[in-house]
Amino acid sequence: MHFLKFSQLTALGISGLIAVTAVHAQSGSTMAKVNGVAIPQSRLELILKARTAQGQPDTPETRKALREDLITEEVIAQEAKKKGLDKDPDFITQMEMARQTALVRAYQIDYIKKHPVSDEELRKEYEAVKTQMGDKEYKAHHILVATEEEAKDIIANIKKGTKLEKIAEEKSLDTGSKNKGGELDWSPAASYVQPFAEALTKMTKGQLTQQPVKTPFGWHVIRLDDVRPLKVPPFEEIKQNLAQRVLQREFAASVGDLRGKAKVE
Repeated sequence: MHFLKFSQLTALGISGLIAVTAVHAQSGSTMAKVNGVAIPQSRLELILKARTAQGQPDTPETRKALREDLITEEVIAQEAKKKGLDKDPDFITQMEMARQTALVRAYQIDYIKKHPVSDEELRKEYEAVKTQMGDKEYKAHHILVATEEEAKDIIANIKKGTKLEKIAEEKSLDTGSKNKGGELDWSPAASYVQPFAEALTKMTKGQLTQQPVKTPFGWHVIRLDDVRPLKVPPFEEIKQNLAQRVLQREFAASVGDLRGKAKVE
């Protein structure tokens, strides 16, 4: 039930940006020339760094394929310019948008460079995460429906002997779990939206909710299957993820300040 979770240790976009800050562009070297036009090596390196930040390997084969792609793109770009397509209004708008996107990314990278997260900050974040996650994790099944009445009918049917798993496959609106009979992965309560999380912590093993649980996503019928102690990963194991989490939060606050100062008409 991925859409119910809000507490994640990974920060979208920040991890890639951290890696990109390590790029040292080789602006003085040329990768290739196409009809006399030089393609800088720095272009290949920048693209490659972004890809490796996403987990793709840096191999001779990858570099060769990327080089061929850039050459082909340069050939096409030169031909488009011959046809005057660079004067097209739509193209000009796209270039303006691309420039703005690049500037936003440059600002993000500059922010990361100038705001390193100290080890002390990371350890405080680690302790905060441990407190937030609690000391238990839960294994549960659930069914998500649109109305309270439907959820109450489902609870009544389960009490009469109908399998929760069967109803989940037929009626649950949660596409992440319905094909598994409503089964959820082991997770701490803090991984779920309130009051779903609150309901889990008050239930006992094997219990079915007597009343539907309402969240912003709809009405839930929950069955708690098991509880076990939560094993928090060691600090060093999630240190990088903690840095991403802190940077994301601090960057969002910085952008909020900028928006607050901006004159928007």
